[in-house]
Amino acid sequence: MDQQVHVPIDDPNADTEWNDILRKHGVIPEKPPSPTPIIEEALQEAIIQAHEKRLEGKDLDELDELEDEEDEAFLAEYRKQRVAELSTITKASIYNQVYPVQKPDYARDVTEASCKAYVLVHLTSSLGTNVESQLLTELWRDLARKFGEIKFCEMRADLCIEGYPERNTPTILIYRDGDIQKQLITLRELGGQSISLEELQKLLVDVGAVKDNDYRVSRFRPIESASKNIRGGTRTTAADDDDDDWD
Repeated sequence: MDQQVHVPIDDPNADTEWNDILRKHGVIPEKPPSPTPIIEEALQEAIIQAHEKRLEGKDLDELDELEDEEDEAFLAEYRKQRVAELSTITKASIYNQVYPVQKPDYARDVTEASCKAYVLVHLTSSLGTNVESQLLTELWRDLARKFGEIKFCEMRADLCIEGYPERNTPTILIYRDGDIQKQLITLRELGGQSISLEELQKLLVDVGAVKDNDYRVSRFRPIESASKNIRGGTRTTAADDDDDDWD
């Protein structure tokens, strides 16, 4: 039987002539590729992305202020695009307020209405001490004024669903095409009592109610970091982690 020979190896990852010989004969494994090119590529991609999106989120007045910094033809085309976006949004903005809903009218005002537009329902607390519900009521008004193409509704949870647990309020129901697309039980996923308008805008983007390049939300969306690209991280989608705690 052949006797196994012990080969001295100081550092298998070192770039030495001896290690090259050992790798050639399969004694030690090949060195993994250097991460440097991957990191450089990701950083370059982040820089390009930041440059391409530098005008996102700017209104018409802000675009006018950039006349001396940006190419005139490019800025004119971007301004034309922004005016077209504003026109489209204005035509689609037919709601612009929070609609109180009664149970007999729920099917018409919510389910059927969702066949024409996204409908978001805030099932409120019946208690005046529920801070999350009070906060959401205020933010609901801000969202309704800002995104007039979306119908925002409000109804007391116990009047909508008999015996609905107070601990589950506030509840957000998101309807589209006659079905519930997403539901959130309390504001836990959105920061709880630290909820912000930005978190709710992100929710609208995640469910598809608002495009991610919409100028009304793009100014609040950070550019994806290079480190996230390197790690290959993925963002949670609207279909993930839906809470179904109705009892």
